[in-house]
Amino acid sequence: MGATMKDLAKETGLGLATISSYFNGGNVREKNRVKIEKAIKNLHYEVNEVARSFKTNTTRTIGVVIPELNNTFCAQIITELEDVLRSHGYATIVCDCRTDETLEKEAAEFLQRRRVDGIISMPVSTNSRHLDSFSRTGKPIVLIDRMIQGLPCDCVLTDNRRAAHDAVRLLTGHGHKRIGLVGGPGSVYTALERLQGYLDALKEAGIRPDERLIYNGDYTIRGGSEGIRRLMQDNPDMTAVFVTNYEMTMGAVITLNEEGVRIPEQISLIGFDNPEFARACNPSLTIVTQPVREIGQEAAAIMLERLAEEQQTEKKPEERSIRRLKTALVAGRSVADINVCCGRNMT
Repeated sequence: MGATMKDLAKETGLGLATISSYFNGGNVREKNRVKIEKAIKNLHYEVNEVARSFKTNTTRTIGVVIPELNNTFCAQIITELEDVLRSHGYATIVCDCRTDETLEKEAAEFLQRRRVDGIISMPVSTNSRHLDSFSRTGKPIVLIDRMIQGLPCDCVLTDNRRAAHDAVRLLTGHGHKRIGLVGGPGSVYTALERLQGYLDALKEAGIRPDERLIYNGDYTIRGGSEGIRRLMQDNPDMTAVFVTNYEMTMGAVITLNEEGVRIPEQISLIGFDNPEFARACNPSLTIVTQPVREIGQEAAAIMLERLAEEQQTEKKPEERSIRRLKTALVAGRSVADINVCCGRNMT
């Protein structure tokens, strides 16, 4: 017969309340934690997670729903939030919904059936239907990168509008007027924010927007490749382009290389994310970088805060928050200053 919590208490000389607090993620003195972990090892104690979940009505599991697991931005965020949650005794179940609203709804329903303690989601849908049922349980939901109006939950966002504005302002400041945009899907919150930032910067520079210079991609390598090719065909006078995510930036660079178009002599380019890829390009790319590590860590920290509030029933939950993190514009050599002389003054 396996060891019990009473055996651990006897071995350590500690009370059952302290042992229970340790297993439930409560505050335990360091010296007591050492005693408990030593006893667990000596007695070969194994936690009955199923029994504990029924007793505490928790599973110490967090569900994560993301649009594309093979998207570098998503993968890096998952790594960061998993590290934080694991260090606090929580496991994660990650669901890749393939940017499909039906699969996204099925993922949320699956996680609810698995009785996860909370859901962290980078939503595909613009409405809350896939999360409404889980929201009614009162368990916490944290959205990453995208916001859903009317859903009472916390959000961790980057300032996408400011990021796009600053990138396009750099181009207009270097004399570019015919500036293309390889944007994201028109229904996605981040894509709309980045489009608005692009339009803000053009307006600020006194440049009238031209729909022919705007391409709505799908945040994939193929979308970036198709986007840059289409923009160059339709706009032979285009001197610069802003690509609004990493995968599409890679696709655009691949196509420009295949077509023999020189950066920045023939076209200036500002991309998005992945500083390593930007440095590997020749010339190095000017890019917008997002605080990916901070996004994941912040989402996990908020989830842990909400779970702690649930355990302290006498404490009134704080108002749901929207935390907007800053991006940075990292200079490479992919933007020509056409006010001076194309190809000689580059940022």
